[in-house]
Amino acid sequence: MKKISGVLCLALTAALLLIGGAPSYAADGGKVSQIGKLTVYSYDSKAGDATIDYDRALPMPLPQTTIRPSGVAAPARTVHSNGAPGFQPGFRGSVITSGTVTDSAAPVAARASSNEAAPMEYGSGNIPYTTSRVDWGTNNAFSKTYPYRAAGKLYFNIGSNTYVCSASLIKTGVIVTAAHCVAEFGESTFYSNWKYVPALYGTTKPYSTWSTVTAYVMTSYYNGTDTCAQYGVVCQNDVAVLVVKPTFSGYPGKKTGWLGYGWNGYGFNSLNQALIQQLGYPVSHDSGLKMQRTDSQGYVDGAQAGNTVWGSRQTGGSSGGPEVVNLGYVADLSGISVGSEADTNVVVGVTSWGYTNQSYKVQGASPFTSNNIVQLVNTACGAYPKACQ
Repeated sequence: MKKISGVLCLALTAALLLIGGAPSYAADGGKVSQIGKLTVYSYDSKAGDATIDYDRALPMPLPQTTIRPSGVAAPARTVHSNGAPGFQPGFRGSVITSGTVTDSAAPVAARASSNEAAPMEYGSGNIPYTTSRVDWGTNNAFSKTYPYRAAGKLYFNIGSNTYVCSASLIKTGVIVTAAHCVAEFGESTFYSNWKYVPALYGTTKPYSTWSTVTAYVMTSYYNGTDTCAQYGVVCQNDVAVLVVKPTFSGYPGKKTGWLGYGWNGYGFNSLNQALIQQLGYPVSHDSGLKMQRTDSQGYVDGAQAGNTVWGSRQTGGSSGGPEVVNLGYVADLSGISVGSEADTNVVVGVTSWGYTNQSYKVQGASPFTSNNIVQLVNTACGAYPKACQ
């Protein structure tokens, strides 16, 4: 009899769980179990490490929807009374600060082929945004500082192939990413061998590579019963957390720090709007080897399963990257106070989907709620308390 594959074993294990059977071990050593509304995959992080191909990793395809978000369509642009729009470009100067390099001095080879993004800073979706490198030719002087270094690139296996998503730390040893970077929607199967690289820059890994030991997703996403505006794409629970395997020095957050996380509309005003800062590694930008930042107004779209929608030019590989409110540090204030819900560096979602029509330049994220992110983190921290200290 032929040996049953790890994927098939995971699927059979999931079937047992759904009919109330006991958890069992898969051929790769992993165990699938159910805790309340969560499905958990625990595994030996040493198994299959050699199967990660960092040099030829493929971008995890960004789930794409054909449903245009409501409230974005706008009439033809009004011509300004003083004439057509115009601009004059700036100039970066010729001085290079000590220890930095120019963009052209440090080329990096592409890891995967992709279409170049069109140079539009708003698309036909009519949501203005700015997408740019976190590091602009400065040898990751910025991305290796907090809060950026709390985000990173996530490698994993689907079968024998290596794929990449984006992710971020929200506890000293707990990573948040998209569920579609962890499991296939509705197929009751997990991927495997997740490796997290904080603040990756080209071939530089300033905070090393970290293995993981357990993955958590909502069972509704895992078995395909989640509420979705488009099946498997625009859903309420495209959220997952991974627990990092510590080394002798502890967990990665000890050095990188970690981002906060908010739920149930934290950071959104009474019109369900928020200023979103998106971090990620889209392969269409710098071959996915440099962290990108997008700033845009986001809003909650009730027609899109309550997902947050914002303008962006990021594409495949950005999946799972954090949507942050109040990114950065607050200045020393004198005579003025901060506004409402002003805690800094708070993740309120992770990149979930984009558009088949690339002209829209719009992305979306499942909302963080007390029913998903809170349950996921609390369950992970209950099992691994040191990862949350």
